Order: sequence, then C-alpha cells, then structure tokens
Amino acid sequence: MKPLRLGYLNAVYLTGRLVADPELRYTQKGAPVCDFRIACSRRFKNRETGEWQEETLFINIVAWQRQAEAANDYLKKGSAVLIDGNLRSRQWETSQGDKRSAIEVVARRIQFLDLPPKEEEVTDTEVPAETGNEAKDVGDIETPF
Repeated sequence: MKPLRLGYLNAVYLTGRLVADPELRYTQKGAPVCDFRIACSRRFKNRETGEWQEETLFINIVAWQRQAEAANDYLKKGSAVLIDGNLRSRQWETSQGDKRSAIEVVARRIQFLDLPPKEEEVTDTEVPAETGNEAKDVGDIETPF
C-alpha cells in the first residue's frame, strides 16, 4: 500500500453575528489581539419528522494586529461578519490545576456585513414658482450663439 499524501489545508469560512461586544487587549510586546464570539446557524430538515430545525454553534474568533483594532472599533454585539481563517487548538491549566482546551478560529480576514447607517434621505423639494414674472416666450431667451 502506498503512503497517503495529504496536503496541509486548514481553512474556515463562517458567517454569523457577534454574541457580545469584542474584547481588545495587548500582549506583553504590545501586539493588539481581539477576541469575540459569533453564532453560526444551520437549518436542516429532520429526516424522521420532516420538520425544519435549526442548529446554532457558538465559535470563538481571535484577530490580531490591525484587524483586531478594526474589529474592536467597528463591531458590536449583533454585528454580522464573514470570517476567513484557520482552526487552532489551545490547551492551558487553570489555577486549580484543571486542564482545559479550546478550538478557535484565527481570523485572516474579517468582512463587516452590516450595511452602514443610512444618511438622512434627501427629498426633492418643490421649487417655488416665480412671482411677478410671466412665462417667457422661447423668442425672449438669450442664446450664447
């Protein structure tokens, strides 16, 4: 049997809404890092009952550098985003000695999906009719030629 060659692919595309405001912090070396969590939903039809169901996943996102600062500045709870990133696993130990682990998405690109707030719509205003002037005859209009 030939050895199986697998490529190195770790890519994730997610759309969802923030479940809380992003949290910006800085590493000891001063690099900005922003953590936030999004809710991603999937709708499917149950084979047994035939009813539509919805499944929601809550996914931790980590952004670094300029993206971290932009996410902190422009995103808030409820904001819709498209995340292009890769999966990362972390392990740590709590102060009580318990081992914990988490899988999160490290964002390569964050696209803000919410439309910018609409500026006040400009409505057509009626131009008041000229007062005291009679309608001009075409022959009365001066032409430059």
